[in-house]
Amino acid sequence: MSRVARAAITIPPGVEVAIDQDSIHVKGALGALSLPLNPRVTIAHDAGKLTFAPADASREADAISGTLRQLVHNMVVGVSKGFERKLTLVGVGYKAAAQGSKLSLNVGYSHSVDIEMPAGIKVETPSPTEILIKGADRQRVGQVAAEVRSVRPPEPYKGKGIRYADEKVVIKETKKK
Repeated sequence: MSRVARAAITIPPGVEVAIDQDSIHVKGALGALSLPLNPRVTIAHDAGKLTFAPADASREADAISGTLRQLVHNMVVGVSKGFERKLTLVGVGYKAAAQGSKLSLNVGYSHSVDIEMPAGIKVETPSPTEILIKGADRQRVGQVAAEVRSVRPPEPYKGKGIRYADEKVVIKETKKK
């Protein structure tokens, strides 16, 4: 059995979990998420804990049981605490501004780049060079952060651009004659 699937998920107070025939629904203070279930995995819900086990002895069932357990764990954490991704802007004159569900970026182009945030994703700018992307769905938060970063990824010679807060950009040596 998968080592990840062996660990049970404890459901914190304020989080409701409902298991249907073909999907699992998790509802909490920060929203509601659902995930389709795989028939190769059996889920047991008892006494505030979720346990996952492969339905048969195949290698695929073993692997998908650990994957499904981690996805459901991310859903439980997302609806209770939420996820966030921090981006920083490095460059002279680079700045960001959040207006409602829209993010406006000035990152060296002749025009500002406006990005509309999808439903369930919140964006904040604590300072003009910092962007905080928050939400309950871990995958969507990471995807939106990657799309914002792709507007102007950090370049390797001066390091200018949009980067994750924990990202280390390796600066190349300048070209010589």
